[in-house]
Amino acid sequence: MAHQADAKKSLDERGYTGALIHGDNPLKLFEKAVRDRIVDSYYWKEQCFGLNAATLLDRALELTFIGGTYGVAQKPTPFLCLAFKLLQLVPEREIIQYYLEQAGEEYKYLRALAAFYVRLAWEKDEDVYTTLEPYLSDSRKLKRRVREGWALTHVDDFVDELLVKNRVCATTLPKINPRVFLEDEDRLEPRVSALGDELEELDQEEEELEVDSGSEGEVEELPHGRANGIARTGSDGEVVSDEEMDGD
Repeated sequence: MAHQADAKKSLDERGYTGALIHGDNPLKLFEKAVRDRIVDSYYWKEQCFGLNAATLLDRALELTFIGGTYGVAQKPTPFLCLAFKLLQLVPEREIIQYYLEQAGEEYKYLRALAAFYVRLAWEKDEDVYTTLEPYLSDSRKLKRRVREGWALTHVDDFVDELLVKNRVCATTLPKINPRVFLEDEDRLEPRVSALGDELEELDQEEEELEVDSGSEGEVEELPHGRANGIARTGSDGEVVSDEEMDGD
């Protein structure tokens, strides 16, 4: 009960003196209905009690799926509860980067959780893009709890959703400018695709194939006086006129 009361106290404007995100109490990034379901949930009361940035890591390593709310009662997932706890703690940026980078290499659900937090809590659009875009090449599978059942996604797909969608995991995301706008404002460098070199190699191979196929069966002009004035290149490279070919 003390843990539940602590969360509700954090939502009380008269008692909140913590850090602000987007100019407001971080917990209010979640809608009221979702917040109420989280603080009333068994997972929040039993598994999130007394967590700090270090001990939350242990809980995050136990995650086996991502998601927002599910079922008729719209119960919050452990993933959503831990994201809510992160908003309550507001860890140092270095801690979140550790979750994403070093620990995230081994624990994909920890990386997804940290990416979700970055999209919610980091205020500069360019920081969000430069932090999350490297993980658009992480193709590891993620199990996802949806309202009625389960779905399969991937880390890169989830990160892409965070960058282009307005609502993810039962949460309306803070507004973010499109990447192209930030490029026009010189706040971001144009993004280089991780597949850039491979695409260039494929284009080069296609061009070589076109050149090779175009050189076979070429029609050549015959010297003056030759029948019909046209010749084709035979299989042995010899120039053969239409007249000679008809005589074969």
